[in-house]
Formats: sequence, structure tokens, C-alpha cells
Amino acid sequence: MDAELQADRAALADTVRRFAESEIAPHVQAWDDAGEFPRALYARAAELGLLGLGYPEALGGTPASYSLKLPAWIALARHGKSGGVLASLFSHNIGLPPVVLHASDAVRREVVPPVLRGEKIAALAITEPGGGSDVAALRTTARLEGDHYVVNGEKTFITSGMRADYVVTAVRTGGPGAPGLSLLVVEKGTPGFEVTRRLDKMGW
Repeated sequence: MDAELQADRAALADTVRRFAESEIAPHVQAWDDAGEFPRALYARAAELGLLGLGYPEALGGTPASYSLKLPAWIALARHGKSGGVLASLFSHNIGLPPVVLHASDAVRREVVPPVLRGEKIAALAITEPGGGSDVAALRTTARLEGDHYVVNGEKTFITSGMRADYVVTAVRTGGPGAPGLSLLVVEKGTPGFEVTRRLDKMGW
């Protein structure tokens, strides 16, 4: 590892440590008890550039290698003292990659920048009540009617699912197995979209 990368890793880890110690750790017990934290924390993390690490600059991100990002996540886990905060604050890191990789340019520009600015929350909805995370067997369907898809199904155990503004949802648009699957971005407020209840479970 070259000296410049080592210095960048150390500087980023120190920024995250100070952020975690001052803005997360003092509140972590109350947030863990509540199972959520104030939405303002997203904006604060975005101001520090943490939400955009690894995303294209054209979409408001900062390109970064895994070796650069890893010390940041370690510092947040160590000094923030909550797996729930870590998972929820960065749930976009499972929700946005399919959008960045596979969505149209118009969808990318609509969805990704406000999430990286901390204004919106993104989640990934795969797991279903009857099938765990057996992706190839999922039953949620999407049928194209005119210019819109009609989605019929249910998801569960969705990180940030209770308050996500964009839910990247795995649906069946074709035949059985993995080849029949697609991903749709479902926006909060879409007619028929309903978030029913918080799950009582171990952790968040």
C-alpha cells in the first residue's frame, strides 16, 4: 500500500471516529432502544462525504476503493457502538448499487443524488415472509399495464424499510427461477404501497 493511500485511510478513519464519538455514541442507547435515529443524521453524514463514498462523481458521490472505505466502516462500528446505526445509516449501500449499475440515466439522476445528500433514504426489498432470502423462489409479481407496473406481493426484514423513500424491490416479471426476476424502484407514496408494522425482533 502506498503512502498516499495510507494517509487517506488514516484521515478518513479519524473523521469517522470524531463523527461517531460526538454525534452517535452519546445517543446510541436511546436510539437502540427506539430502533431508529433522527433523520438529520443522514444529512450530517452526507456533509462529511460519508454517504457518497464509492459512488460516481456525476451522481454526487466520491469514487473510492474498497480499501479506502473499509477503515471508515471499522471506525464507525468501533466508535459508534451500534450495529443498528451502522446498518441503517448505510442501507443505501445495498439499495443503490442496482440503480447505479442497471437503471436508466433518468432514474439514476432522480434517485441517487438525493440519497447521497442525505435527503432521501433507500432500501433493498428482497426477503419475503414465506421464503426467507431464497431470491430465485420469490413470489412478488409485477405486471406491465400501459406505462406502469402493477406489483402484487409482500416483503419483510427490510433494513430501513419503515421509512425508506425509495425501495428497490425484487419482483417476478417472467418465468420461474432467477431469469424471471427484475428490480423496480418503488417510491414511497406510490398508490397501493403500504408499510404495515415494525418487527419485534432481536437487534434492529
